[in-house]
Formats: sequence, C-alpha cells, structure tokens
Amino acid sequence: MASRTITKDIITLRGSAAIVSEFFGYAANSILYNRGVYPEESFVKVKKYGLPMLLTQDEGVKTFIANLTAQLSEWLEAGKLQRVVLVIMSKVTNEVLERWNFSIETDSEVVEKGVSREKSDKEIMREIQAIMRQIASSITYLPCLDEPCVFDVLAYTDKDVSEPFNWIESDPKLISNPQMVKLHSFDTKIHKVDTIVSYKNDESDDE
Repeated sequence: MASRTITKDIITLRGSAAIVSEFFGYAANSILYNRGVYPEESFVKVKKYGLPMLLTQDEGVKTFIANLTAQLSEWLEAGKLQRVVLVIMSKVTNEVLERWNFSIETDSEVVEKGVSREKSDKEIMREIQAIMRQIASSITYLPCLDEPCVFDVLAYTDKDVSEPFNWIESDPKLISNPQMVKLHSFDTKIHKVDTIVSYKNDESDDE
C-alpha cells in the first residue's frame, strides 16, 4: 500500500537568516527589473524558487545587493533587523514614488536560547513563490513609472546596533497620502516577513 511521508525540515537561526537575506536579494532584483529602474537588457534570467527570475548584470548594483544581503544576514542572525525598505525615487527630483516595505518579526526565543524550529523547505518556497509572482505582476496594480528612477534601501534595526561604515543615517523617505497594496507574507518559523508596497497617489494632485 502506498504511503505518503510529510517531512519537516529543521530550521536554525543561521539557516533562516540565509533564507530571508537571499530572498531580499532576489526580490530587489525583481523589483528593479519589473519597475523598469534599469534597462531590461541589463538582466539575465535564472531559475530560483521554481520560477524564472531576473538578476542584474550591472556591476555596481550587483555589488550593492551582495553587500546588502550579507549585512542583512548578520542583523537577522542577531535578531536585530525590524524592517527593510526598498525606495524608488525620481532621478531628477528625488521625489519618492514607491516604497517596498518588508517588515520582519523574529522569534526571540530562538535568538536568546539557540533553539531550532521545524518547517518544510517546500512550504517556505511556496510562500516565497507567491510573493515573487506578485512582484512580477506589479505592472497590473502599480502606476507606470514614466521617468528615469533611482533606488535606495533603508534598514530599520534595534537601537543598540552600531552603524556599519558604509551605511548612513537617513530620513524615512515617506510618501504623503500613499496608496498601499499588501502582498503575501512568508514565515520560516523564526523570521516572518510581511510585504506592503506603497506608492504615490497621483489622483490627490488633481484635487
């Protein structure tokens, strides 16, 4: 008689930090591609999370994202990271047009006591897939960015975290009276990531 075994994978703090920081790297690439911040031809297609994903070949952006994910992984492993925000701004005026906000909840018991959690890798991947599909379809629910844009990344950490030498204090780069779209979340059982994108509400300018 056929039987089906459901396996749970052991998730450690370090493993969870690696999953979440890698997710940010791929999500950032996908946002930059799908929102047209960099030219389509500067990306190459790879397979990740069971999906075709786009990665930048711009050396400056590649280095920035690599350094970013390494630092985020360190903060995640220490339980010190609260939120990461990818901001898209007008290149000419620096006006903030979109904020991709990734909020992180960390299981404090895992950080303090070094315990592990259990969750299927496939289940985590399915949750991440859902977010990546929403990013890829963002053109259907976000306004067209019809001007040259640049991006920046903000990290919100616990107050006792010392500032890395290549990071600077920043204002929150908020959008006044934004529209918001909540995306799917994913949870490693150690870190839960909730995603909201807010964008400039052009209709308010016409009133």
